[in-house]
Amino acid sequence: MIVVHHLNESRSQRILWLLEELQAPYEIVFYQRDARTGLAPVELREIHPLGKSPVITEGDRVIAESGAIIDYIIRRHGEGRLQPDPSSELYDEYVQWLHYAEGSAILPLVMKTLTLRVGKVLAPLGRQADSEVALHLGFINEKLAGRDFLLGDELTAADVQMSFVGELAGAVIDRGAYPNIEAWRRRFQARPAYQAALARGGPSRLAQ
Repeated sequence: MIVVHHLNESRSQRILWLLEELQAPYEIVFYQRDARTGLAPVELREIHPLGKSPVITEGDRVIAESGAIIDYIIRRHGEGRLQPDPSSELYDEYVQWLHYAEGSAILPLVMKTLTLRVGKVLAPLGRQADSEVALHLGFINEKLAGRDFLLGDELTAADVQMSFVGELAGAVIDRGAYPNIEAWRRRFQARPAYQAALARGGPSRLAQ
């Protein structure tokens, strides 16, 4: 059985959501951030040397990194669900979204979050962050035009992987500026499996 090593207020929430969508059995081991520093506890390093979350274990396998975890779960437990046919062109777009989430899209939003916290100290970085946030959110917003989800009318694991981008964006920018992203965020957060993951994993400030 899959064990999710789940850190509160972290990207591991989307792994719980994916498992709920698939109705795959799983267990959770809970970890709490340090109340002062916000960092993950050292106990996570006993599971994986980087001490980060998400990380899952299944038998003697230890898988880290959200994209790799999602790929592993879909291949071994998805039974063809939540992904396009691997022989289709749509599958190539699906894989791009899996990598884009952590490879390009999230960094500008993290930069924006940091500049909001420290203000004038990082003003030049803030201007660069604003430019990059606009670039990436504009791209995502355009791709979602006329679609319920990233690849069309049906949810895929690409939406699960990209969900953190949409949620963090909603926390640091004017949600009305990107209406397609906002509608998509509300749509996936309303799904029963998403709500079930919150019930099991605990509340998240971004799930609002």
